[in-house]
Amino acid sequence: MAIPNTLEGGRKAFRQKDWNNAYILLSSADHAHQTEPEDIRRLATAAYLTGKVSESTELWARAHHEYLENDKKRQAANCAFWLGIILFNQGEKAQGSGWMARAARLISDLSQKCVEEGLLLIPKALQHLGEGKPERAYHYFSKAGEIGEQFDNQDLITLSRLGQGQALIHQKKINKGTTLLDEAMIAVISEEISPIVAGLVYCAVIETCQKIYDLQRAQEWTAALSRWCDSQPDLVPYRGQCLVRRAEIMQLYGKWTEAMEEVHQACTLLSEATGEPAAGEAFYLQAEFHRLQGDFTEAEEDYRHASKWGRKPQPGLALLRMAQGEADTAEAAIRQAEEEQKNPIARSKILPAYIDIMLAVDDIRAAQAGAADLSEIAEEFKAPFLQAMAVRAEGKIILKKGEPQKALDKLLEGWTALKRIGASYESAKTRMLIGLAYQKLGDKDSAGIELEAARGTFQQLGATYDLSTMDSFIQYTSSDHHTHGLTSRELQVLCLVATGKTNREIGTELYISERTVDRHVSNILAKLNVPSRAAATAYAYEHDMI
Repeated sequence: MAIPNTLEGGRKAFRQKDWNNAYILLSSADHAHQTEPEDIRRLATAAYLTGKVSESTELWARAHHEYLENDKKRQAANCAFWLGIILFNQGEKAQGSGWMARAARLISDLSQKCVEEGLLLIPKALQHLGEGKPERAYHYFSKAGEIGEQFDNQDLITLSRLGQGQALIHQKKINKGTTLLDEAMIAVISEEISPIVAGLVYCAVIETCQKIYDLQRAQEWTAALSRWCDSQPDLVPYRGQCLVRRAEIMQLYGKWTEAMEEVHQACTLLSEATGEPAAGEAFYLQAEFHRLQGDFTEAEEDYRHASKWGRKPQPGLALLRMAQGEADTAEAAIRQAEEEQKNPIARSKILPAYIDIMLAVDDIRAAQAGAADLSEIAEEFKAPFLQAMAVRAEGKIILKKGEPQKALDKLLEGWTALKRIGASYESAKTRMLIGLAYQKLGDKDSAGIELEAARGTFQQLGATYDLSTMDSFIQYTSSDHHTHGLTSRELQVLCLVATGKTNREIGTELYISERTVDRHVSNILAKLNVPSRAAATAYAYEHDMI
């Protein structure tokens, strides 16, 4: 009686979304040759949801073949479809296409309509969406939804609404599109759909909301995704993506320490699976943190990791080159990235960096064209954050042209909007520009207040690169800012050296490698011309550096 109990226990665990126990119990029953094709499907799903992707694909294929042996072509086609989806998500496009083609052939042999006809319209619609044909994509998503309604299949209905929403957004029909995304999410949180579809919808909706800078929606659905993942501790495939999305939200709202912890976990988790698309985003975000903290070696390494995982490293890599003093390289890279991106959503990610680099190389005309483009995109998507960034860009250009009073009006408008949103880092960057405008107007008191406020936020966040940038063009009279040639990051390391922390402990606290700390300590000793860490600590106290 042990085997039937094991099989029934596995089925019960599956219904209860206890994925690890479902996998263990169903595997045991399968090894005893007690499972039916539907149990193998369950086992394939449990394997996938607990991160055993290779085993999962083998099980989906087994279920497919067993259905065929029983002359159940529709069920065999269904297995082929989901196997194709999983392979596509793992980057195995050729194999995925092969299984989709097999599913289509099996369906064509059937005399009656079925849900699988609608499911097979989804990848066709996605292909049109990827090719920049949102109208055609919307047509196929809608047809899929009609079939889903006909068979009352919530998985297909929800995938259809998700796709229709994305297609409308690509047509710049934002309100209609996001309404459909919300409707798709209601099916998810109401637990009306299967777990694999739920995970796909969660990640797609959040990614879409972030792309169009619908930050409130993205934050709300990210919180819901976190709760969904937490309710299923064994869940693996979407946990890494959940960490990335949460980290992006945390970064925007100034919770950098927590965000760095999340993104580091995401990089570790996602890089364990072949073809995981979110791994590129995770490494890119980690590279951005390293760049902003002045850890350029680690940043470059992570940008290259991001590229390896399919995420283009721009505009971050161009900004890194600019920070390293390689203006020509940065200019060439950002011009190429701007030229390549025709899609307005993708362009909106490139343009802020493009404007900054064009101003740095004194191409004001190119910066103005970029700012006009950014402003137009912001208006099209009615995105408050993007609108604020566009206003700030205009103010920065005007300041560069030597009109500080006119620039100040724009910069204050941009800062007010960014503060309202809660984007602390971008607010601080704007306050730095406001301080510079006051300086040019001769208002030293107001300039000092704004610059100190910006500096305080940068210090709180650990934005070391921005601190060093401020030091390069702002003349401080206070001894608190006498650096003795050290960069802001080196000062940060020196303060921790003075507390007696080891290099490993310093690296852990600053989220940098021990090797990087070694390099910083060597630079500190050389710049201060002292022989040891103890001597550097004594020097720092003697000269009021800490």
